Amino acid sequence: MDYTYLGRTGTSVSRIVLGTMNFGDRTSEEDAFAIMDRALELGVNFFDTANGYGGSGGRGLTEEIIGRWFSARPGVRDDIVLATKVHSPMVDPTPEGDVVNARGAGAWQVRREAIGSLRRLQTDRIDLYQFHHIDRHISWPELWQSMEVLVARGEVVYTGSSNFAAWNIAQANEVAQQRNFLGLVSEQSLYNLAQRSIELEVIPAAQHYGLGIIPWSPLAGGLLSGGSSDPTARSGSAGVKSAREERRDQLDAYERFAQERGWTPSSLGLAWLLHQPGVTGPIIGPRTVEQLESAVSALEIRLSDEDLSALDELFPGPGGQAPEAYAW
Repeated sequence: MDYTYLGRTGTSVSRIVLGTMNFGDRTSEEDAFAIMDRALELGVNFFDTANGYGGSGGRGLTEEIIGRWFSARPGVRDDIVLATKVHSPMVDPTPEGDVVNARGAGAWQVRREAIGSLRRLQTDRIDLYQFHHIDRHISWPELWQSMEVLVARGEVVYTGSSNFAAWNIAQANEVAQQRNFLGLVSEQSLYNLAQRSIELEVIPAAQHYGLGIIPWSPLAGGLLSGGSSDPTARSGSAGVKSAREERRDQLDAYERFAQERGWTPSSLGLAWLLHQPGVTGPIIGPRTVEQLESAVSALEIRLSDEDLSALDELFPGPGGQAPEAYAW
């Protein structure tokens, strides 16, 4: 396993991040335990979840599964850098609408959801507490005050963002600096060969402020996986099938590129991200141990400058960072 620091912190994390969104929904608890056991054996020490994950099993179920895994394996908790998120509502709406103050990043919502996550995860701390989405109704002084309380209590170690624009990152960390608070140390964004928009501004902002980039959907929802005969796989969804047909020539060329070099399309897609500046590690969402092991094999791929140039031709990015990408 390869490791890097989490943004500008002194905490080392694996360059493959175990995403757990399938746990309790597409992946049974027994299989989730096997995946986490194998991840730990392979040196994956960075686990990512969210308070709202659980799918058909119900909100919070994924955190509960991870918590039971910790409980069944005393001593394992300190081997894991555990990340979760806050924003999603954790209660069902009433017939009249959403429960008031049950979503977002208000002061009490953040503290209440942290308490809930700690209970479900059966842990004393969240190593990386991430704002799942920007909440434009909340001021940063209010938000940082909430986080400062959690950090002072030892219940949160670091804070991160997810799905933030570059100016959100700048605003957040400028206010944090004024408060003598560490601020955001990571940004979790949609990033893959087929979707490179964050190269315009998010990545430059993250690098300036010392945030590690954690790409989600690294294989574009299965678009870059080479397809699957499994009807339950995301790559088998109607949306992905339609996108594959629209980009058939491009994807055929990509898959030939991988095959000629002895790589799977999935491993190549992950390896490309691992070669991008500022990337801490992509989040993988394995439903089986085999998928986990296949994803980890991406660490063995070394892409040459020629390989990277060829992939840029197949999947052109925005042309660099803004404004040079479009202004001249």
